[in-house]
Amino acid sequence: MEYKTIDGAKIPVLGIGTWEMGGRFEADKSKEQQWIAAIRQAVELGFTHIDTAEVYGAGFTEQMVAKAIRLFNRADLFITSKVWSNHLRYDEVIKSAAASIKRLGTNYLDLYLVHWPSSEVPLKETMKALEKLQKEGVVKFIGVSNFSKQQIIEAQNSLSTTKIAAVQNQYNLLHRDDEVLQLCQKEKMLFVAYRPLAKGVLAKPGIPLLDELAKNYKKTQAQIALNWLVSKPPVVTIPKATTVEHLKDNLGAIGWRMADEDYEKLESLK
Repeated sequence: MEYKTIDGAKIPVLGIGTWEMGGRFEADKSKEQQWIAAIRQAVELGFTHIDTAEVYGAGFTEQMVAKAIRLFNRADLFITSKVWSNHLRYDEVIKSAAASIKRLGTNYLDLYLVHWPSSEVPLKETMKALEKLQKEGVVKFIGVSNFSKQQIIEAQNSLSTTKIAAVQNQYNLLHRDDEVLQLCQKEKMLFVAYRPLAKGVLAKPGIPLLDELAKNYKKTQAQIALNWLVSKPPVVTIPKATTVEHLKDNLGAIGWRMADEDYEKLESLK
């Protein structure tokens, strides 16, 4: 595995996303053992960053993560969770963090994010709650998700004793917000890219440049797309994978580099 740092803490460039494991907005226990096994296998392969949220499976996904990680040393893991947009009042953020930690069976969160901005709750109120959680050691790092450049700047300006350590937004070859990426690079924030394979579109044939590079480098389309993504200095990513084969394919995205001109070709693919 390759690593980057978030204010000194190591985080693998490839983590595992858990959206739809354990349900979407309601609990789904139909494949519980399969999902738990997938998370365990991911950690064993080095995908030690596990990304989840209170809203996933209405909390059930966090409970599944707890079962999956109980055999591992907590200090070896990097766990991210997120507070949903209907819990952004000061007291609600504090309660949501405590509830997530309880469901995850841990004592703290490595990274806690505002899942989506709200037009109803002042951002300053939400960020002050995150600041308190970090000050008390409940969470190590704080950040935001699905925020625009201006919203990130506003969120940072709401803090007095700490900084936004990470931003989690959708980012892939077909969907980019370079303003946010450039802000993260400038301000030394980690950029956590979700949907790195554009819901599977980038993991199959059909995009000529991707097909050509996959053939040239003897890699899969997904490996080319992920390699391009984590070649960017601030970026780590959290592809979802539910089988060992899929995990190993994702792992094949690292440990090598393409020629500079091929990264440039991919930059022009929009």
